[in-house]
Amino acid sequence: MKINMKTGMVLMAVFSLFPILTSYSEQHIPQAVIDTANKFFPGFTTENATRSPITGLFQVSFGSNVVYMSADGRYVVDGDLIDLAQGTNLTELERKKALADVIEKIGEDSMIVFAPEQVKSTITVFTDITCPYCAKLHQEVPQLNENGVKVRYLAYPRAGIPSSVADDMASVWCADDPRQAMTDAKAGLAVIQKKCPNPVSAHHELGVQIGVRGTPTIIFEDGSRLGGYAPYLKIVEAAQQAHTAVIQ
Repeated sequence: MKINMKTGMVLMAVFSLFPILTSYSEQHIPQAVIDTANKFFPGFTTENATRSPITGLFQVSFGSNVVYMSADGRYVVDGDLIDLAQGTNLTELERKKALADVIEKIGEDSMIVFAPEQVKSTITVFTDITCPYCAKLHQEVPQLNENGVKVRYLAYPRAGIPSSVADDMASVWCADDPRQAMTDAKAGLAVIQKKCPNPVSAHHELGVQIGVRGTPTIIFEDGSRLGGYAPYLKIVEAAQQAHTAVIQ
């Protein structure tokens, strides 16, 4: 396994803190860790602080981000923690878990969902109704459903908020039949303007927080992601692999 320069620097930083880290008892999460995380990391909650594999170094997650903090809340290591014995990037595994948790906490009530009768796997897609590759992916939703893939849409207007695209996407979410409104909008039909309390702004903010750079961005059940369009068979395979990883 190769270790890049950034990883090497992270390991050096961890080892330089070792006298501090090993002196702290692992019985609880220090209040200093919680206080610092609350101050500097938006979206942090107390349950997102845990002990790391290194004695006295605490893992803090916020959104899909994972960092490590000393017991006194003074030092933060921002980088990957590698288990050399197993050849495993522990931080990347935790990032994926954190992202999967964030997505599930949104709840399907705020999503536009296309579900098959028998669900074998699930994908969550940040989408924009003006994005041509989103439209191309949407044309293959029937094939995804036929293969047991549930498709859940979150709004990510690339023009930002406020924008006319964001207004149109809010109208899609407010439509009497949001699924049909989504299909019509991605087919290039005019969006019927409607207003109601809607999640478009919250979805967009979440996308920014987790580093969505474009649409479509597909999040799988295990927290892995795929940026951009892919043929439906590739998505089916990746979705099933992610589902299997979660249930094992």
